[in-house]
Amino acid sequence: MAFQHDTGLSRRGLIGTGAAIGATALAAPAVRAQPAPIKVGVVAVLTGPQAALGSQLRDGWLLGVRHLNGQLGGRPVETLVIDDELRPDVAVTKVRAAIERDGVDLVVGVVFSNILAAVMRPVTESGAFLISTNAGPSTFAGRGCNPFFFATSYNNDQVHAVMGQAAQDLGHRRVFLMTPNYQAGRDAMAGFKSRFRGEVVDEVYVPLTQLDFSAELARIASMRPDAIFTFMPGGLGVNLVRQYRQAGLANIPFLSTFTVDEATLPAQGEAAEGFYSGATWAPNMDNDQSRRFVAGMVEQFNYVPATYAAHAYDTAMLLDSAVRRVNGDLSDKNALRAAIAAADFPSVRGSFRFGANQFPVQDFWLCQVRRRTDGRFQTETVRRVLEADVDPWAAQCRMPARI
Repeated sequence: MAFQHDTGLSRRGLIGTGAAIGATALAAPAVRAQPAPIKVGVVAVLTGPQAALGSQLRDGWLLGVRHLNGQLGGRPVETLVIDDELRPDVAVTKVRAAIERDGVDLVVGVVFSNILAAVMRPVTESGAFLISTNAGPSTFAGRGCNPFFFATSYNNDQVHAVMGQAAQDLGHRRVFLMTPNYQAGRDAMAGFKSRFRGEVVDEVYVPLTQLDFSAELARIASMRPDAIFTFMPGGLGVNLVRQYRQAGLANIPFLSTFTVDEATLPAQGEAAEGFYSGATWAPNMDNDQSRRFVAGMVEQFNYVPATYAAHAYDTAMLLDSAVRRVNGDLSDKNALRAAIAAADFPSVRGSFRFGANQFPVQDFWLCQVRRRTDGRFQTETVRRVLEADVDPWAAQCRMPARI
C-alpha cells in the first residue's frame, strides 16, 4: 500500500487524499521540476492479535510526516506500508520486493525482534538504511552492529533493566519472571536480572501465541512472590492482565514492560490500573514536542499513543533532519549515515543522542497506569530510573568509520 502524504484529518484521509493528490499531479501540466519523492518502507505487524502495536507504529510515522508537511528535508515522501504478519518469511519476501521492485530508499519500523533478525540482511546488504523504531535485540547492539542499521528505540535489555532496578529499589526480595520464548523475551530476562539482586523464584518462558495463563497464575499464587516481572506485548499482555486481576493476584505487585501500555490499555482498562511499567517515554512527558505529538495522535487517530508511535514519530523527525543535512541527496551513504548519527532533531523524549553502536543514549523511566481526566488510561512517569543510559552491549561494537 503506497501513498503520498497530505494533511488530511484521519488515517483514511491520509491514504485516500494522498492517492488523489498523486493522480492529480500526473494529469496537471508541470510548472517546474519537482524532486523525486523519497520512498520509505514502514514495516509493522498489522495482522492478528499484535496488530495494535503495528498500528501505533504506522500511525506515529504518518503523524510525523504530516507534521513535516509531507516532506523529509524538503523532498516529498512516499510511504510503502509493509504488513510483516509477524511471520519472518513473509517479512523477508515483502521487504525484498519493496527494495528490488518498488525502489524504497529507507526502511523503518519493525515491532518484533524475530522480524528484525529476518530482514536485517536483505535491507542492509542492499545498501539501504534500516532504522528500527521498536525492536532492539542485543545481537545487533554488540558484535553484530551494522553501519547501515540504527535504532531509535533502545536495546531490548535496557527497558527491562529499569524494572530490575525498580524492584531492587522497592525492596522486593523474591520475584517471579515470565516472558515469551523468543529473543526479546530472553533479552527481557537478562535485562531484569542485570540489576535485580534478589531471588528469582521461577523463570518461565511461554509461546509467543499463548493467551491462556491459568497454569502460570496458579503457580504464582502457590509461590507467593514479593512481585512478578513480565514482558508480554500486545494480545498476550491484554489476556495476562485481565486474568491476573480476575485471579485475585493484584495484591502481588505487577512489574512489566510492554504489557501495560497505551497499545493494550484500551482493552485492559481498569484491570491494569496501578500496574507498573518501564519506558523511554510516557504521554505526560513535559516538553513541547511531546505535547504536540500526543495532541496530534488523539486528534488524528482518537487514541493515546504508546512508545511504538512515539519512536516512529521521532524517526520521521530524525530523517527530516538527516535529509536536510545532506541537502536532499541520499546518494552519498557515508554523508547520510553521519547526518542520521548527528540526531539533530527535537525528540518527544527530550534528551536523545546516538551511541557508538548507533543505538540511543537516553533516560529511562518507571511509569504507572493511571486514569486521564477524559476517562481513558495512560502510563505516567513516576521517576527517572536510568539517566543517559548506554546499553550493555555497546562496548562490543566495532563499527567501521566508513561504509
